[in-house]
Amino acid sequence: MDQDLGAAQPPTRTDLPDEAGPEGELTIGDVARRAGVSTAVLRMWESRHGFPTARRLASGHRRYTEADVDLVRQVLRRKAAGTRLEVAIAEAAASAVPATPSIFAELRRRHPTLAVHRLRKSTLIALSWAIEDECCAVADHPVLFGAFQRGRFYEASAGRWAELARVARSAVVFADEWDRGARASGGPVRVDLAPDAPMRREWAVVCDAPDSAACMSAWELPGQAATPDRERVFETVWTVDPVAVRDAARVAATVAAGAGLAGAGPLLAELAEPVVPQGSTPSAVTALFNRVLAYVDRLA
Repeated sequence: MDQDLGAAQPPTRTDLPDEAGPEGELTIGDVARRAGVSTAVLRMWESRHGFPTARRLASGHRRYTEADVDLVRQVLRRKAAGTRLEVAIAEAAASAVPATPSIFAELRRRHPTLAVHRLRKSTLIALSWAIEDECCAVADHPVLFGAFQRGRFYEASAGRWAELARVARSAVVFADEWDRGARASGGPVRVDLAPDAPMRREWAVVCDAPDSAACMSAWELPGQAATPDRERVFETVWTVDPVAVRDAARVAATVAAGAGLAGAGPLLAELAEPVVPQGSTPSAVTALFNRVLAYVDRLA
């Protein structure tokens, strides 16, 4: 029963570590022993509530950090005080911050099975526009984030994002700096990235909505100063997995909060809500693929 799910239980032989992890990383057995809960409970929480979030090795084994132990302890304390399990998990998750202020790095860390592609800028434009179009067409009041590296790169997409912001519950874009005209032009909220921000090298589009989720994240490979603009190459991941999309959205919201964006706190709390994994329908994936194909053909 639910009252037993968060109760501390003595370790059993099934609570032993599943595999020795790299220095500084913990197995699920390590977390269970330190927090005073069984591995069965932790696996149940992960299955039903997506918490705690593990880094998965290629073997499928889970890896955690000391911060994850603290979050599990927070859940147990909240639950002992009478808070419902799902609420306790949401509150604890909301207090956590992503391990890195980089969407690309966090997606690679949390979802190592995502395929990485080296794509030219022209192909990334096609993929970005396809995600934006599909999000605008079918998503119900999505949360949107866009990373543009430079404010001048955003100007070519300002009209598109003004339309996206009209249908979004929240829309935020990032770049190194914005001129006064861009700030006064309406549309999504614009956030300045600090000079040392990892996302200054990144390109990203994140659409998080209950009925439609997609994101793309890429980082520009170094040493391309002499490369023509459209030929610049980026390492890229993209996905329609709602759990991965939510992870990307939480990184973006955390970066926005760190930059002093008003309202970022409530947005982070909203994004801390557990995601109910839903597989994308074949028709939805086909629609997105068709948009990508059409734009690739147009820009070729």
